[in-house]
Amino acid sequence: MNSDDNEKMGSTAFRIFLRLIVVSLASFVMALNINTFVHTGGLLPGGASGLTLLFQETFQKYLNVKLPYTLINLLINAIPVYIGFKFVGKKFTLLSCWCILLTGILADVLPAYVVTRDILLISVFGGLINGTAISMCLLSDATSGGTDFIAIYLSEKRGVDSFYVTLIINACILTVAGFLFGWDKALYSIIFQFASTGMIRILYRKYQKSTFFIVTNKPKEVCEAISKISNHGATILEGEGSFEHCERNVVYSVVSSTETGRVITAVNEVDDMAFVNVLKTERVIGRFYQRPKD
Repeated sequence: MNSDDNEKMGSTAFRIFLRLIVVSLASFVMALNINTFVHTGGLLPGGASGLTLLFQETFQKYLNVKLPYTLINLLINAIPVYIGFKFVGKKFTLLSCWCILLTGILADVLPAYVVTRDILLISVFGGLINGTAISMCLLSDATSGGTDFIAIYLSEKRGVDSFYVTLIINACILTVAGFLFGWDKALYSIIFQFASTGMIRILYRKYQKSTFFIVTNKPKEVCEAISKISNHGATILEGEGSFEHCERNVVYSVVSSTETGRVITAVNEVDDMAFVNVLKTERVIGRFYQRPKD
């Protein structure tokens, strides 16, 4: 094994270690949020965590039995974890399993603490904290479990808009919670989930896409730069400048929003006179490359 291989293995090990640290920190934040904002407000954060809390609240209220968070959460995540191992990625799923396990243990061990009893403040700030913790997992190529596994599988492998699947699951959980514990908590849980989703959309942009229209005199070099950074192709369109009435080439491409900044930098390095227009893409139909989970 040469020095380059050793350096590559060392770099890979460091990245995995760094991912493990971030995921562990995210687990701590999620568990702390559950034992402060979520439990205090009696809210349901949605997904596997929400379903776990729903079981806990139901058994506590109607059977006077206190179930451990960890056990229920692991049982609920059994099928999603199988989907992750088989269809998404092994390292990705192992890190996610660590997040699920550590969050459950910390939620059972950490003491409850009341920051505020204002239900609206709990819904908003609890949701923001929850979204931040989930984004930390996603940015480390892991997930907090539950419906996230299913959402990623449907998005990457089946090309299905997973938003509606997650929405239906969360709607079912909140409907049951409304019947069992009152509609006020269910409605405040919607505010919690809205704040959480909004924070995720701000911090994690992998599944958001940007469309580029680049007017350049070096179209082939620009296409090569886009391909090198994003692994996406591009289309060269021929046009005419309306002012000088001379030939102009327009490069058209769609890339992930997380790569937008690097693509703009690369285009400016290739052609500092290029005119770049970036548009937010609502939907792409057809083959669109997504980097596979490891």
